[in-house]
Amino acid sequence: MTADHPTSGRRSAGAAAALVLAASVAVAVAIWVTGRHHSPQYGMGLFGAHGTDAVDLKARLGSALFGLALVQLLLALWMYHRLPGLQAAPRPVRTGHRVVGWVAFLLSLPISYHCISTYGVETTSTRVFLHSVAGCALYGAFVAKVLVVHSRRLPGWMLPVTGSVLVCLIGLLWYSGALWALNGFDAPGL
Repeated sequence: MTADHPTSGRRSAGAAAALVLAASVAVAVAIWVTGRHHSPQYGMGLFGAHGTDAVDLKARLGSALFGLALVQLLLALWMYHRLPGLQAAPRPVRTGHRVVGWVAFLLSLPISYHCISTYGVETTSTRVFLHSVAGCALYGAFVAKVLVVHSRRLPGWMLPVTGSVLVCLIGLLWYSGALWALNGFDAPGL
């Protein structure tokens, strides 16, 4: 006969958290290494657009992605009872949060594929370095969010933290990429 020990649950949660961290870092590093060793193909198109047209399209898609991230943030705040004056979120809000999350992930794929294929990972300026790091970290954060959502062993605070990291990374990518492109290749402070 074995007795349940409270420390075994904490160890299990700690091991699960370490696994989430390791998996997300591994994905981000793998994308970074792939991008650093990839020969840029500057003529690569995005949905038939090339050159500055592709950059403009990517900026518009990135802006849509940022908009979806903000919708995700508002839905999450509603689900966690953090929006004053609103009652508890009904079930359709949770379903909407999942659907918007999937749409955001799918929208990010052609943007990131074009970035990696056309430019690789570059470190030529602060803006480009920041954009490259955030882009690689984004998919590590996606992995972390999916693992946290599907785990029953992890502490509850990890879900809003991983979601917040995703929103922040998408915001940083938008600022260092889409805003820069749509603002005449200039982003304040970069």
